[in-house]
Amino acid sequence: MEKVREQFPALQRTYKGKPVVYLDGPGGSQVVKSSMDAIYRYMANGGANLHGSFPTSKETEAILADARQAIADLFHVKPLEVVFGANMTTLTFAIARALGRHWREGDEIIVSEMDHRANVDPWLTVAADRGMTVRWLKVNKETLTLQLDELDTLLTSRTRLVAIGFASNAVGTIHDLAAISQKARAKGAIVAVDAVHAVPHFSIHRDEIGADILLCSAYKFFGPHVGIAVIRKEIFEALDVYKLVPAPSSYPDKLETGTQNHEGIAGIRPAIEFVASLGFGDSFAEKIRSGYEWIEAYENQLAEKLRKELGAMNSVSIYQASEDVPKTPTIAFRIEGFSPQEICERLCEEHSIFVADGDFYATTLANCLGINECGGWIRAGLAPYNTHEEIDRFIQGIRAIIRA
Repeated sequence: MEKVREQFPALQRTYKGKPVVYLDGPGGSQVVKSSMDAIYRYMANGGANLHGSFPTSKETEAILADARQAIADLFHVKPLEVVFGANMTTLTFAIARALGRHWREGDEIIVSEMDHRANVDPWLTVAADRGMTVRWLKVNKETLTLQLDELDTLLTSRTRLVAIGFASNAVGTIHDLAAISQKARAKGAIVAVDAVHAVPHFSIHRDEIGADILLCSAYKFFGPHVGIAVIRKEIFEALDVYKLVPAPSSYPDKLETGTQNHEGIAGIRPAIEFVASLGFGDSFAEKIRSGYEWIEAYENQLAEKLRKELGAMNSVSIYQASEDVPKTPTIAFRIEGFSPQEICERLCEEHSIFVADGDFYATTLANCLGINECGGWIRAGLAPYNTHEEIDRFIQGIRAIIRA
């Protein structure tokens, strides 16, 4: 753990005379130093745009190719299926607009009540423009899981796309993507997966879960603010994107409009290398997978401790699926007699603990549960740089606030 923590400079920060505890990872992790170094190194050596005959341009192209290969190893895909962009939301809007050019009135899409709105609204926008029918995969309010038994009824021969999150960024529920995609593909539908909240916590094999479009953001897994999309070759080849006339028509370039964040992209491989450094194996991909096994086991140990301690407090209500449902180490809860914002402000000012409150863009889920009208959730999210001592500080801080 000491070796892990020393790689994150932000962990040296103090606030109000105390070391900061970062439990806001679901909103964005802290950045590993090797990623910062790569960003600085790229800019210090002279950045350039692409397709030049001089060294800095060629170096930029090599950095982009290297980052694509790292993402390919991360998800077990081809490098040319990897796209970079401003963020996941922007990429999803661009992909939705491109796909929507060939969708027609009466066609259908399916979106989820548990999803972050970034994997909902881009598709709803296209559906509204095209006169399509939107069907909702509903959440079971009691179990905080999706009602997958309804999927057979929702899917029809007119279904063009199923948009689904791999894991809830609010309550942590991990969905059975393989089962969902198998049914969607049987109807000829494209499966678009929001993996933003999943990638920091466990290994993902694109083909094992059956995703056609997989989206994530590097700033959620120890890297810079860069959006990433992985699009299956046959879909990418046919994707009719909105682009400038002289821009390349080949993929992945045709979706990467304008000049990319080259320095940010330079920081992606080191973030993935951090995960790989925690594992072992003969190949980079094997090291990534085993590194995630360590992360998952360690984070779940911390999360179990946190859930147990919070669950023992009478005034605390935790929003989570049952023990047999896999979850990310993300705990959403409320405390009777306090607004979520008050708890977060007091944890910050009195205990130097950073946690967030709100609906975290899981707006539909928050509305279904009736909590948006009273401030949403408090959300504590764990990362591999968090410690047992930090969990103890958090629990002690909650108890002190409740008793005050």
